[in-house]
Amino acid sequence: MKNAAKKVYLILILILLYAPIATLMILSFNKSRTRAKWGGFTLEWYRSLLENEQIMNAFYTTLLIALLSALAATLIGTLACIGMQAMSKRARNILMATANIPMVNPEIVTAVSLMLIFIALRVGLGFQTILLSHITFNIPYVILSVMPKMRQTSRSTYEAALDLGASPVYAFFRIVFPDILPGVISGFLLSFTMSLDDFVITHFTKGPGIDTLSTKIYTEVRKGIKPEIYALSTLLFVSVLLLLILVNYSPEETETAAKQAQKKPGRWKIFVLRRFVPAVMALVLISGGIYYGSRGKIGGQNTLVVYNWGEYMDPAVLELFEKETGIRVVYEEFETNEIMYPKVQTGAIAYDLVCPSDYMIQRMIENDLLAEINFDHIPNLKNIGSTYLEKSREFDPDNKYSVPYCWGTVGILYNKTMVDEPVDSWGILWDETYADSILMQDSVRDAFAVALCYLGYSLNSTDLDELTAAKNLLIRQKPLVQAYVVDQVRDKMIGNEAALGVIYSGEAIYTQRENPDLEYVIPKEGSNIWIDSWVIPKNARHKESAEAFINFLCRPDIALMNFDYITYSTPNTAARELIEDDEIRNSPIAFPDDEALRNCTTFHYLGDEMDGVYNELWNQVKSK
Repeated sequence: MKNAAKKVYLILILILLYAPIATLMILSFNKSRTRAKWGGFTLEWYRSLLENEQIMNAFYTTLLIALLSALAATLIGTLACIGMQAMSKRARNILMATANIPMVNPEIVTAVSLMLIFIALRVGLGFQTILLSHITFNIPYVILSVMPKMRQTSRSTYEAALDLGASPVYAFFRIVFPDILPGVISGFLLSFTMSLDDFVITHFTKGPGIDTLSTKIYTEVRKGIKPEIYALSTLLFVSVLLLLILVNYSPEETETAAKQAQKKPGRWKIFVLRRFVPAVMALVLISGGIYYGSRGKIGGQNTLVVYNWGEYMDPAVLELFEKETGIRVVYEEFETNEIMYPKVQTGAIAYDLVCPSDYMIQRMIENDLLAEINFDHIPNLKNIGSTYLEKSREFDPDNKYSVPYCWGTVGILYNKTMVDEPVDSWGILWDETYADSILMQDSVRDAFAVALCYLGYSLNSTDLDELTAAKNLLIRQKPLVQAYVVDQVRDKMIGNEAALGVIYSGEAIYTQRENPDLEYVIPKEGSNIWIDSWVIPKNARHKESAEAFINFLCRPDIALMNFDYITYSTPNTAARELIEDDEIRNSPIAFPDDEALRNCTTFHYLGDEMDGVYNELWNQVKSK
């Protein structure tokens, strides 16, 4: 009975450990792009993975930074240990305590501190800042590994070697280094592992166009994981498993294994596999790193740094622009306006082109962060409908700083098979019938807009009593909410994981293609009509290239490509005329009529003080 219980316990542990990995591996062969349904077996994502420069660059950047930082940290840390060993005990203890601080300190404190140092020194964030940060972060771990071995060395043996005529360097490498070598190797491996696994340090010190696997996967999770990530994770797991099997298959030492390999053919094969397979894998990684690294270089006059929303542009558009102009596009994505704004405000990264929403553009104009656009360089502006240019005057009074890119509304997406009653009001989001089946936007302005509109207040309210009432309403709703999400609402609704979700109109069009049971409605109380536009920050280094890209995006054929890809409404009237499908061209979701938009208004920038009030109230909602 006891042995049976042990086996059951072991099986349960293995299931808990490997069931998520097994699920991930299965999804890597799923033909459907969404994890919510099985679309059949395919190897497409493995092929797509090798063609995806962003993911492959992130993979090789991760390996390169881990290797370089581990080597540098091992060298510096080992030299530090040699120096400390020669100090007095008191001084050595003080330095050891100081070296241990980064390991005890929360990692985010170290990350923010390093970022602030780079900003203060006006060092542009990029590959070099990540590398320096990883070296700094890893040095204490090397010291922790090497110092105990250093204390075990015999100083008298070293001094005896000197007395016999050996030089200090020769004596060190023949007497001291062999004793501390296990600690050095341990420190290197620990540094490599820590760097490979790091997210926080990298997130705060990376620049545009630079991603490691951790930051890339984080970005993908925020907007919906691509199947290529499943394929990459599967390959990584299989590679590690293969290496572990090869390393641990036979316990004999090298010499013994080599002798037995001569006597037994089977042993010989194992010996060769254990030695040459890892070498071949290392060669492939190094070759791939050189290849992708050479293709991923950033800089020069023919570079354009773009900062856009996630999944908000057809990758083919970027490739076509690069091909036609010879300008390389470094493309980076953000999840919310509030994440984007501080990165532009600090000036730590010189973005050439950014795509904020209406109220955030107003804020950037008032804080003198934007450059005026030279519209002589954008003749295709004629394709943007006058209605959208006029609407843009609410946040850009003279239309000097922005060019509309996409627009839409915020409404309720509901599943007709799970919701029987008519949906025409925000009030259904407080119906206990749908407890744990409601998805809310994880965005302070969008969430408060829902509550304010339902209460009959303006979604740009600055009245503290009205905002408090909205906060209390959101707190009352919280037990009914399954999750606060951004782009994940799309996959959850497609997979029938929720009955109701607050969503952007463009996402609603995509979800209906995948799941015909879904419907979208703009509630009768009113909602937000938003416009996302292109702006050029004042510290942009390639302003003319940015204007050339805006002009390119305003071409009807390019605007149509983006509309087909992201399904968000285009303000490009010439592109709308090119839409062949009458149902899409006249869709009430993509292009609602004036009656549907009668109670819809744009967000306004309410001032830094009011933003603080909104954020504080939102934190109170989320913390309850």
